[in-house]
Amino acid sequence: MKIPPAAAIHLLHRCVHASLASHSTQLAGYPYATPIPCVPDARHRPTLCLSALAEHSKNLQADPRCSVALLDPEAASSQSGSRLTLLGDMEPFQPTPLELARHLRYQPEAEDWLRLDFAFYRLRPQRLRYIEGFGRMGWLEAEQWLDGPTLEPEREAELLDRAAALPAGVRLLGADCHGIDYESAAARRRLAFPAALESDELAARWPELIAALA
Repeated sequence: MKIPPAAAIHLLHRCVHASLASHSTQLAGYPYATPIPCVPDARHRPTLCLSALAEHSKNLQADPRCSVALLDPEAASSQSGSRLTLLGDMEPFQPTPLELARHLRYQPEAEDWLRLDFAFYRLRPQRLRYIEGFGRMGWLEAEQWLDGPTLEPEREAELLDRAAALPAGVRLLGADCHGIDYESAAARRRLAFPAALESDELAARWPELIAALA
């Protein structure tokens, strides 16, 4: 089955939590899986804020190869719901001020963690497996995921600054060429565009898109 990258991208953006599987340093050859908070960056790569004391951090420092699995948060079951597994290499990185601001919009509690021993990691995907439902599944290559239209952090910041009249109870998290992430009623939501918008078209349509949030 040919998988549209946008479907997998929308799933990543809807998920607050993921499962990270790293290579155990305590029991060689065995995977070590743990639930983690997950924030997508501007190119739809999972970014994580991890403690240096955590077992998964030690595992990643020894071997960066890992996988991140996500399940549609509204799925009735793990077999019927959309799910995504990204395989790749986890790399530590120092976020720019705009990247940090984006991460903290999605995960405000990380601001307290950064006063401790927490640091940022980002997955560099190699391949992705997307399952939409029974019999509907396929692989995506990294270039299909990463080479689409990208809203640069500076442009995203400009658009968020323009969103003055938000619907009641809505807090913006981030924007990209495939959709807008926001919080409403204490839940993460996503306005998914029917087709990807280039940054200029997104800027031109920004007021009507903001008005559609609820």
